[in-house]
Amino acid sequence: MFLNYAIIFILIAGVIGFFVYLFTKKDPTDQLQAERANKVYTIESMTEFIKLRLDEITRTNLYDIGLSEEELRRRKSKKYELKKALKGCTYGDVNDKKYIKDLIFDLLHREYGVNQVNITSAIDFDNTDKLTTIDKFDILLYMYKQQYGYNALTELITKYNLDDLKTVYGASEPSYVITPEEINEIFEKEYDYLSFEDRLNILSQRIYQNYKGFSVVDEVRDMNIDGISGGVSGLPESFMYQVAQLGDYVKQTQEKTIPRAYDSVWIFYKGKSIQMACLSFGSYDELKRVCQNIYKYNNPGQLSDTNGYKINEMKDGSRVVVVRPSMSESWAFFVRKFDTPNAVLENLIRQDGKEFVIPMLKFLVKGARVTALTGEQGCGKTTMLMAMIKYIYPTLNIRVQETAFELHLRKVYPNRNILTFRETDTVSGQEGLDLQKKTDGAVNILGEVATDEVAAWMIQMAQVASKFTIFTHHAKTFDNLILSLRNSLLKIGMFNNEKVAEIQVVNVMNFEVHLKRGFDGSRFIERITECIPVKEANPYTYDHNNESTIEGKLDKFMDNATHYFTKITETETYKAVNIIEYENGHYVVKNKISDENIALMKENMSEEDQTAFEEFLREYFSGIGGPAVSGGSTRRVIVE
Repeated sequence: MFLNYAIIFILIAGVIGFFVYLFTKKDPTDQLQAERANKVYTIESMTEFIKLRLDEITRTNLYDIGLSEEELRRRKSKKYELKKALKGCTYGDVNDKKYIKDLIFDLLHREYGVNQVNITSAIDFDNTDKLTTIDKFDILLYMYKQQYGYNALTELITKYNLDDLKTVYGASEPSYVITPEEINEIFEKEYDYLSFEDRLNILSQRIYQNYKGFSVVDEVRDMNIDGISGGVSGLPESFMYQVAQLGDYVKQTQEKTIPRAYDSVWIFYKGKSIQMACLSFGSYDELKRVCQNIYKYNNPGQLSDTNGYKINEMKDGSRVVVVRPSMSESWAFFVRKFDTPNAVLENLIRQDGKEFVIPMLKFLVKGARVTALTGEQGCGKTTMLMAMIKYIYPTLNIRVQETAFELHLRKVYPNRNILTFRETDTVSGQEGLDLQKKTDGAVNILGEVATDEVAAWMIQMAQVASKFTIFTHHAKTFDNLILSLRNSLLKIGMFNNEKVAEIQVVNVMNFEVHLKRGFDGSRFIERITECIPVKEANPYTYDHNNESTIEGKLDKFMDNATHYFTKITETETYKAVNIIEYENGHYVVKNKISDENIALMKENMSEEDQTAFEEFLREYFSGIGGPAVSGGSTRRVIVE
């Protein structure tokens, strides 16, 4: 009996609790009205107002308002456009971003009542002493953007030499860093009176980046720079728990002087990795929010503790990589932008001697040579690859295989027959490669050979179903390139003999273009190397069959055995010959191209290009020692 009463009591309490919750929960509309009634002109309160207002607009049931058919259609179109922009702006779409910022501008001015006087409660434009370094940086970037567009940051850095090496307080070695002190000094020189419209635009950007944007890096990410990253320096959040257990003195010292992971903002600018010490995300939660949103374009899947990284692209073609604990020690992201408009050889190669280096690269492509673009990260391999593809004959269809879309060749060459494949969770790269063989492709491009499987794809592409292949690799030397590709073939089980695997690689490889990034961030081609396979005539004879004596047969047989064991223990399967090298600021012709490659290159060229190629060889390679000639003469060509 008691149990029955207890059950009835619990049911009644549950029903009462449900109705209490139903009648006391806050409606978004009521909360919005409260925000309007208690206006506080701070960034936090205005951000909350914008969130609630946009939520109200997107959630309103238009059929309950009693609109005319024409007005209903117009409102539905506006609502759809807003929903689309709210989603697209987080993908890096600058047009959607502008739409949302304009809407925030109007809501703040017309509904929230922001004016010339109360706007200073959010950002005190009239009292510069109260502005933070981030405020000053935002204002400077806005001022420069009005004049230079997306080159604003470049102009600011160039004008004040912010990319020079400098030794900051507490550091023992110079580094590339933009300090708060530099931004404060520049602000004092540059700041001038801003109109109310300009001030409200800056405030709208601040609210947007806190709500839908990428925090302090939102505008920086849009600039014409090589890339940006965050969370890659400073103390991770996990380490701060350890600091809390230390003594008070040590704890206070570290908390005051050592930056956190959320203070970490770095840009990649003209080959230099520059720390933006003037910027900070402000909290671990804000850094985490940016990492969780910046990779979401095209729904690549969830970033979870089980799957601790994501590689994707943004809507503007930037490559984005995001990592999180437990895979990494802190949340971090890396956005790499490729200079697509300037991806032409004339812009990339400016050093003395460019007049024969550029034609050399063109003829490698026109001559259908398998070419590897190698070098360290950030040396310009992908951009160089984009530029070289221009010289593939338009009659040849191009097929691209990538881990994630990076090249975006159809944006650069929209009139070419180009199709790119990438791996997905359900379709492997090997399946994509097999599919390419059925898509009438003539030239295969590999975005990056970074794994053993991709190395095997490269060998397959170069051997069958492709006229030639161009790919990028991180090898430091030509020998490292051959060994790396050979070892990849061994590791995935395609071969079990080192020499056989190496011969396969050597017979495929024709040329390597090795790029380098100097200490000052400059990029150049360190060398162009030709791979010449070592081919020996068959030394075996069957003369022992003609000998009449046992001794004669044995002598001839032993000669063959000696040749056999000499050949199988021979380690040299190729010769690496530097055709062009970079020395003391200019390019130098070192050796001529082998006759075999010259002949094969001509076979793949049009008659007009064959004539131009022969003239090129006569002008720059006449009198140069051949590949097999040691100590051959060099020809130094310098542009006056």
